[in-house]
Amino acid sequence: MKESIKEIAKKNNKISEFAVDYFNRLFSIFNNLDLKKLDNLEIVLKKARLNKNNIFVFGNGGSAATASTMANDLGFDILKKTSIKTPFKFFALTDNTPVITAISNDTGYENVLINQLRIHFRKKDTIILISASGNSKNLIKAANWVKKNNGYVFSFLGFDGGKLKNLSNDYILVKTEKGEYGPVEDMHLIINHIFAHWFQSRLIK
Repeated sequence: MKESIKEIAKKNNKISEFAVDYFNRLFSIFNNLDLKKLDNLEIVLKKARLNKNNIFVFGNGGSAATASTMANDLGFDILKKTSIKTPFKFFALTDNTPVITAISNDTGYENVLINQLRIHFRKKDTIILISASGNSKNLIKAANWVKKNNGYVFSFLGFDGGKLKNLSNDYILVKTEKGEYGPVEDMHLIINHIFAHWFQSRLIK
Protein backbone atom coordinates (compact mmCIF):
# COMPACT_ATOMS: atom_id res chain seq x y z
CA MET A 1 0.00 0.00 0.00
CA LYS A 2 1.40 3.39 -0.96
CA GLU A 3 1.07 6.56 1.08
CA SER A 4 -2.38 7.16 2.53
CA ILE A 5 -4.38 10.23 1.59
CA LYS A 6 -3.82 11.59 5.11
CA GLU A 7 -0.05 11.21 4.74
CA ILE A 8 -0.12 12.85 1.33
CA ALA A 9 -2.10 15.81 2.71
CA LYS A 10 0.31 16.31 5.62
CA LYS A 11 3.43 16.45 3.46
CA ASN A 12 2.09 19.16 1.13
CA ASN A 13 2.05 22.87 1.96
CA LYS A 14 -0.33 23.91 -0.83
CA ILE A 15 -3.65 22.43 -1.82
CA SER A 16 -2.56 22.62 -5.47
CA GLU A 17 0.36 20.28 -4.65
CA PHE A 18 -1.98 17.99 -2.71
CA ALA A 19 -4.35 17.91 -5.70
CA VAL A 20 -1.57 16.57 -7.94
CA ASP A 21 -0.66 13.87 -5.44
CA TYR A 22 -4.32 13.01 -4.89
CA PHE A 23 -4.86 12.38 -8.60
CA ASN A 24 -1.66 10.36 -8.75
CA ARG A 25 -3.01 8.29 -5.86
CA LEU A 26 -6.23 7.69 -7.79
CA PHE A 27 -4.18 6.60 -10.79
CA SER A 28 -2.26 4.15 -8.60
CA ILE A 29 -5.52 2.77 -7.21
CA PHE A 30 -6.90 2.33 -10.72
CA ASN A 31 -3.78 0.44 -11.76
CA ASN A 32 -4.46 -2.05 -8.96
CA LEU A 33 -8.02 -2.78 -10.09
CA ASP A 34 -8.83 -6.21 -11.48
CA LEU A 35 -9.96 -4.94 -14.87
CA LYS A 36 -11.46 -8.31 -15.79
CA LYS A 37 -14.21 -7.39 -13.33
CA LEU A 38 -15.26 -4.61 -15.70
CA ASP A 39 -15.73 -7.17 -18.45
CA ASN A 40 -17.74 -9.31 -16.03
CA LEU A 41 -20.04 -6.43 -15.14
CA GLU A 42 -20.56 -5.58 -18.80
CA ILE A 43 -21.79 -9.13 -19.39
CA VAL A 44 -24.15 -8.89 -16.41
CA LEU A 45 -25.59 -5.58 -17.59
CA LYS A 46 -25.98 -6.68 -21.21
CA LYS A 47 -27.78 -9.84 -20.11
CA ALA A 48 -30.12 -7.89 -17.83
CA ARG A 49 -30.93 -5.41 -20.62
CA LEU A 50 -31.63 -8.04 -23.27
CA ASN A 51 -33.76 -10.09 -20.86
CA LYS A 52 -35.55 -6.92 -19.70
CA ASN A 53 -34.66 -7.63 -16.09
CA ASN A 54 -34.64 -4.84 -13.50
CA ILE A 55 -31.33 -3.53 -12.21
CA PHE A 56 -31.66 -2.09 -8.70
CA VAL A 57 -28.77 0.00 -7.44
CA PHE A 58 -28.25 1.46 -3.98
CA GLY A 59 -25.81 2.54 -1.31
CA ASN A 60 -25.55 4.79 1.74
CA GLY A 61 -24.20 8.33 2.00
CA GLY A 62 -21.88 9.19 -0.87
CA SER A 63 -22.61 5.78 -2.36
CA ALA A 64 -26.30 6.69 -2.48
CA ALA A 65 -25.37 9.68 -4.65
CA THR A 66 -23.40 7.38 -6.93
CA ALA A 67 -26.40 5.03 -7.13
CA SER A 68 -28.63 7.91 -8.25
CA THR A 69 -26.07 9.01 -10.82
CA MET A 70 -25.71 5.47 -12.15
CA ALA A 71 -29.46 5.05 -12.56
CA ASN A 72 -29.54 8.26 -14.61
CA ASP A 73 -26.38 7.66 -16.64
CA LEU A 74 -27.10 4.04 -17.53
CA GLY A 75 -30.87 4.40 -17.67
CA PHE A 76 -32.31 7.56 -19.18
CA ASP A 77 -29.05 8.98 -20.56
CA ILE A 78 -28.33 5.82 -22.56
CA LEU A 79 -31.88 5.85 -23.91
CA LYS A 80 -31.59 9.53 -24.85
CA LYS A 81 -28.23 9.24 -26.59
CA THR A 82 -28.74 5.92 -28.38
CA SER A 83 -32.53 5.63 -28.97
CA ILE A 84 -32.33 1.87 -28.36
CA LYS A 85 -35.62 0.03 -28.16
CA THR A 86 -34.52 -2.08 -25.19
CA PRO A 87 -32.99 0.23 -22.55
CA PHE A 88 -31.43 -0.68 -19.24
CA LYS A 89 -34.15 -0.82 -16.57
CA PHE A 90 -32.19 0.92 -13.81
CA PHE A 91 -33.79 1.90 -10.51
CA ALA A 92 -32.02 3.66 -7.63
CA LEU A 93 -33.78 2.60 -4.43
CA THR A 94 -32.13 5.49 -2.62
CA ASP A 95 -34.21 8.19 -4.29
CA ASN A 96 -37.68 7.98 -2.74
CA THR A 97 -37.32 9.97 0.48
CA PRO A 98 -40.88 9.35 1.78
CA VAL A 99 -40.49 5.58 1.35
CA ILE A 100 -37.02 5.56 2.90
CA THR A 101 -38.13 7.56 5.94
CA ALA A 102 -41.31 5.51 6.37
CA ILE A 103 -39.48 2.19 6.34
CA SER A 104 -36.75 3.55 8.62
CA ASN A 105 -39.28 4.90 11.09
CA ASP A 106 -41.56 1.85 11.06
CA THR A 107 -39.19 -1.12 10.81
CA GLY A 108 -35.63 0.25 11.08
CA TYR A 109 -33.08 1.60 8.62
CA GLU A 110 -31.54 -1.83 8.16
CA ASN A 111 -34.74 -2.77 6.29
CA VAL A 112 -34.90 0.25 3.98
CA LEU A 113 -33.72 -1.70 0.94
CA ILE A 114 -35.06 -5.18 1.54
CA ASN A 115 -38.61 -3.88 2.03
CA GLN A 116 -38.47 -2.03 -1.28
CA LEU A 117 -37.14 -5.14 -2.98
CA ARG A 118 -40.02 -7.17 -1.60
CA ILE A 119 -42.30 -4.91 -3.64
CA HIS A 120 -40.37 -4.45 -6.89
CA PHE A 121 -37.96 -7.37 -7.25
CA ARG A 122 -38.65 -10.14 -9.74
CA LYS A 123 -36.79 -13.41 -10.13
CA LYS A 124 -33.50 -13.07 -12.05
CA ASP A 125 -33.31 -9.31 -11.47
CA THR A 126 -29.90 -7.82 -10.68
CA ILE A 127 -28.88 -5.61 -7.77
CA ILE A 128 -25.77 -3.45 -7.67
CA LEU A 129 -24.61 -2.64 -4.15
CA ILE A 130 -22.25 0.29 -3.62
CA SER A 131 -20.32 0.34 -0.37
CA ALA A 132 -16.81 1.41 0.62
CA SER A 133 -16.75 -0.73 3.78
CA GLY A 134 -18.85 -3.62 2.50
CA ASN A 135 -20.33 -3.96 5.97
CA SER A 136 -23.56 -1.91 5.87
CA LYS A 137 -26.35 -3.90 7.52
CA ASN A 138 -29.03 -2.84 5.05
CA LEU A 139 -26.90 -3.89 2.08
CA ILE A 140 -25.99 -7.22 3.67
CA LYS A 141 -29.66 -8.00 4.33
CA ALA A 142 -30.52 -7.07 0.75
CA ALA A 143 -27.73 -9.26 -0.67
CA ASN A 144 -28.82 -12.29 1.34
CA TRP A 145 -32.48 -11.80 0.39
CA VAL A 146 -31.80 -11.37 -3.34
CA LYS A 147 -29.60 -14.46 -3.52
CA LYS A 148 -32.31 -16.51 -1.80
CA ASN A 149 -34.82 -15.22 -4.35
CA ASN A 150 -32.86 -16.13 -7.49
CA GLY A 151 -31.33 -12.73 -8.17
CA TYR A 152 -27.80 -11.64 -9.01
CA VAL A 153 -25.67 -9.51 -6.67
CA PHE A 154 -22.84 -7.36 -8.02
CA SER A 155 -21.05 -5.02 -5.60
CA PHE A 156 -18.83 -1.96 -5.89
CA LEU A 157 -16.58 -2.22 -2.83
CA GLY A 158 -13.61 -0.55 -1.15
CA PHE A 159 -11.01 -1.18 1.57
CA ASP A 160 -10.84 -4.99 2.00
CA GLY A 161 -14.33 -5.67 0.64
CA GLY A 162 -15.95 -6.35 4.00
CA LYS A 163 -18.70 -8.94 4.38
CA LEU A 164 -20.27 -8.12 1.02
CA LYS A 165 -17.20 -9.44 -0.78
CA ASN A 166 -18.17 -13.01 0.04
CA LEU A 167 -21.92 -12.44 -0.24
CA SER A 168 -21.78 -11.09 -3.80
CA ASN A 169 -21.86 -13.15 -6.97
CA ASP A 170 -19.16 -10.81 -8.25
CA TYR A 171 -17.65 -7.45 -7.32
CA ILE A 172 -15.26 -4.65 -8.19
CA LEU A 173 -12.89 -3.94 -5.31
CA VAL A 174 -11.19 -0.56 -4.97
CA LYS A 175 -8.37 -1.36 -2.55
CA THR A 176 -7.40 1.44 -0.18
CA GLU A 177 -6.71 1.79 3.51
CA LYS A 178 -9.82 1.56 5.68
CA GLY A 179 -11.39 4.95 6.12
CA GLU A 180 -10.31 6.38 2.76
CA TYR A 181 -13.84 6.96 1.56
CA GLY A 182 -13.01 9.75 -0.88
CA PRO A 183 -10.80 7.75 -3.28
CA VAL A 184 -13.15 4.75 -3.15
CA GLU A 185 -16.20 6.88 -3.98
CA ASP A 186 -14.22 8.68 -6.70
CA MET A 187 -13.30 5.39 -8.35
CA HIS A 188 -16.85 4.02 -8.12
CA LEU A 189 -18.15 7.14 -9.88
CA ILE A 190 -15.40 6.96 -12.50
CA ILE A 191 -16.32 3.33 -13.21
CA ASN A 192 -19.93 4.42 -13.66
CA HIS A 193 -18.85 7.00 -16.22
CA ILE A 194 -16.64 4.46 -18.01
CA PHE A 195 -19.69 2.23 -18.49
CA ALA A 196 -21.94 5.15 -19.45
CA HIS A 197 -19.63 6.34 -22.23
CA TRP A 198 -18.92 2.78 -23.36
CA PHE A 199 -22.58 1.93 -23.82
CA GLN A 200 -23.30 5.31 -25.40
CA SER A 201 -20.87 4.44 -28.19
CA ARG A 202 -21.53 0.69 -28.43
CA LEU A 203 -25.32 0.78 -28.41
CA ILE A 204 -25.85 3.73 -30.71
CA LYS A 205 -27.72 2.96 -33.93
